[in-house]
Amino acid sequence: MTTRFSEAIQKLYNAFHNKTLQPECCKQCAVGNILDNTDNWKHFSDSHGSTELNYIGNVNQLVGKKFNGYSPLELLEIEATFLKACGFSLPLHHSKKISKELNDDILFKGLSAVVTLLCKLDGTKDVLDCSSIFNYNKKKEKTLVTA
Repeated sequence: MTTRFSEAIQKLYNAFHNKTLQPECCKQCAVGNILDNTDNWKHFSDSHGSTELNYIGNVNQLVGKKFNGYSPLELLEIEATFLKACGFSLPLHHSKKISKELNDDILFKGLSAVVTLLCKLDGTKDVLDCSSIFNYNKKKEKTLVTA
């Protein structure tokens, strides 16, 4: 595992268990926690949950700037993945209050999706994929033939 992956997982683990993981807060969401509870990353797009870089995001992306190892585009993808897996419609709009009941099951589902994405971003096997344990190959589906 890469350093950025290990550090991100540790921060997300701590946030989940310390009850400081809040999807609607830019400092306590998935990316906010990965970036040490800062919200500077929110200036990379015009809306929380968007995967479209704005001018500031594009400039940082084009010059190759990394934030705790992640590019602006990767950070937006991480956050969108987390929010979607938690059941939010994207992008979030701060003008309307979101009254979504969050519990550990929902947050865990969001974190699981983020871990899968982090593995994909690092080009490594998904640490949450248990298909090999069950000797299951997702690529081929068998059809049931009845006589």
